[in-house]
Amino acid sequence: MVHFIMESICMSLDAEFGDGYKIYREETEQGLQGPCFFVLCCGVKERPFPNKRYFRESQFCIRYLSGGENEECHAAAERLLWCLKWLEVQGDPVMGTKMRYEVSDGVLRFFVNYDMFVYREAESVPWMEEISSSTSVKGEMTG
Repeated sequence: MVHFIMESICMSLDAEFGDGYKIYREETEQGLQGPCFFVLCCGVKERPFPNKRYFRESQFCIRYLSGGENEECHAAAERLLWCLKWLEVQGDPVMGTKMRYEVSDGVLRFFVNYDMFVYREAESVPWMEEISSSTSVKGEMTG
């Protein structure tokens, strides 16, 4: 599921910011020039619910390298607040929650959760087709 959420985040970033910004899904070597984004999954928590449901909390960090301008990072964060509010993940809308960001030394770190229920199908176990049983009783009952 994380892969599909990351795909949706990247598509949303591309739609909002356009071709002038590189988008990376994994950490790359240092020395890159901005503007660019790094999309990382920080962690996933899962809690069981009744009826084969699980509530999954997935936290993501989108890092933005501006080129040294804190002001540009704050402007990018405002745009991220809007473009990452809703994603379409495998055809379903998912809302971004717990959004927050911090800026230091020309680097924006934007955090967002995409929390959802997931369902797990039970393993299919073949039913017995036929069963037979026989019993015998010794003696007779008298009344």
